[in-house]
Amino acid sequence: MTTKPKFAMYWAASCGGCEIAVLNTHEKILDVDANFDVVFWPVAMDAKYHDVEAMEDGSILLTLFNGGIRNDENEHIAKLLRQKSKILVAFGSCACEGCIPGLANLSPVGDIVHTAFNTITTDNPNEIYPRTSYDVPEGELHIPTLSRVVRPLDQVVDVDYFMPGCPPESHQIAAVIDLVIKVVKGEAELPPKGSVIGCGDSTVCDECPRARNVKFIKEFKRIQDVAPVDPTLCLLEQGIPCNGPATRSGCNARCPQAGTQCIGCYGPAEGVMDYGARLITAFSSVIDANTPEEIDHILDGIPDPTGQVYRFNLAGSLLKANREVWKVKG
Repeated sequence: MTTKPKFAMYWAASCGGCEIAVLNTHEKILDVDANFDVVFWPVAMDAKYHDVEAMEDGSILLTLFNGGIRNDENEHIAKLLRQKSKILVAFGSCACEGCIPGLANLSPVGDIVHTAFNTITTDNPNEIYPRTSYDVPEGELHIPTLSRVVRPLDQVVDVDYFMPGCPPESHQIAAVIDLVIKVVKGEAELPPKGSVIGCGDSTVCDECPRARNVKFIKEFKRIQDVAPVDPTLCLLEQGIPCNGPATRSGCNARCPQAGTQCIGCYGPAEGVMDYGARLITAFSSVIDANTPEEIDHILDGIPDPTGQVYRFNLAGSLLKANREVWKVKG
């Protein structure tokens, strides 16, 4: 009897969309079951941390780790799965760059907790907040302690491959699954360590069928404030902040093709170190202005620049480029 290689998947600080994307591979998910022994996947099976701790080091062939590192539990499991896995993949934008959870790095941890437990949607007159430990008759209970900042996976452990996407497109996941199965069977080789897999090597703009020929933007607007939106013209050239020029390809430009701007799901394109700087350069290229003051005025009008520009890369690419874009307090 041939023993199948082991597979694991873990969900840290993320929304769960990566798990759904894996299931959206439809029948391809059966290939995972047919070729791997799924030993740890908390969202899909009953598995305990102590089960993983009891495994031999390196006994798991492939682990897909999605989510950023937000608390000490995330960090512990990241280090544990690194120890037990031969191949560790940062799966999805949260694990690769920080993504939406990375926006929390703009605020001290205390402010985040206060907002979560004491706002107009939360009735908390006595301002009771979670405690990391609490004594009960059965013993001491513990809940994870929030870290000072959200970190992408490779700032905590060594990562073999990076697979971006929010979430990764299901056809890209299927292609990677096929590759790994071929590797297991000796029919293919893995790419060099550190490679970005399951994506393209260009930008979303190169995948987008919209025409690009007009450059006379006097102001930037939210897409709901542009009426009507031209279904054939580049959204950026209609004054809609589209992140396509700086974002890695691989999604088939799904959002622009559906009539909404790219928001950077696949992270920085190949060679882009500072995602925000690349976007501002692209935005500047379409504005109609003759003086520095007018240029600054138009760029200052970008709605929600933090959300638009740094949403998917705040905790990752900017930190990796050693850009001191914000100060973290607390």
